[in-house]
Amino acid sequence: MARYLKRAEGIAVSHNFIAQVWRDHDLQPHRQGTFKLSTDPDFEAKVADVVGLYLDPPVGAVVLSIDEKTQVQALDRTQPVLPIDFAKTEKRTHDYVRHGTTNLFAALDTATGEVLGECHPRRRTTEFLKFMDKVVARYGDDREIHVVLDNLSTHKGDDVDAWLTKHPGVTFHFTPTGSSWLNQVERFFAEITEKRIRRGAFRSVAALEEAILDYLKKHNQNSKPFVWTANADLILNRVQNVCARINNSRH
Repeated sequence: MARYLKRAEGIAVSHNFIAQVWRDHDLQPHRQGTFKLSTDPDFEAKVADVVGLYLDPPVGAVVLSIDEKTQVQALDRTQPVLPIDFAKTEKRTHDYVRHGTTNLFAALDTATGEVLGECHPRRRTTEFLKFMDKVVARYGDDREIHVVLDNLSTHKGDDVDAWLTKHPGVTFHFTPTGSSWLNQVERFFAEITEKRIRRGAFRSVAALEEAILDYLKKHNQNSKPFVWTANADLILNRVQNVCARINNSRH
């Protein structure tokens, strides 16, 4: 910033004055954020449904957040990673070699924080239903199971409807379109990416999948649930505030 700025009337204003105004009003013009409003016509009802499961689950029922982390890449650095040492940070090459991809299917138990997961080379309805068979086997076909899912076509269709008919104890609850942040398993995906996948170097898909499953095993040995704190009214009020800001910006 230049040392001095000038107002329209020609009065000199120092950069210290401008900085103080920014601090006083918590203005951060150097920062930017992102947002996206869902266009789902049933947004309010779906938010209330999903959040209701988190805050007040049915007695004796299992509530699972399920999704797929797709196209997880087995990346190896072009040169060996230099480990952390005294007064030296870990260093790695900026470029890498790709060795293929896998897809992580995961079911987060919202009450315990445990995660049931497995890797598949593809993400289709076929793999999704195989994973759901594993989920039902884990909790029992006679157990009431509520599943939070996104609106991906993989989770819908005639094959899925037929599967649900065979498993009447399982109920699907879909998040609004463009609102994957409502699915708690996305938070777990962020953690495994930050703590294991992004920091790893994998020379094959098999090595990547082994690392993922090992992380799941260790996670479940000391699992803790995420605590959902926002009720539906709070979320909807915040969305309304964003809508109001959008309308004001157009004038």
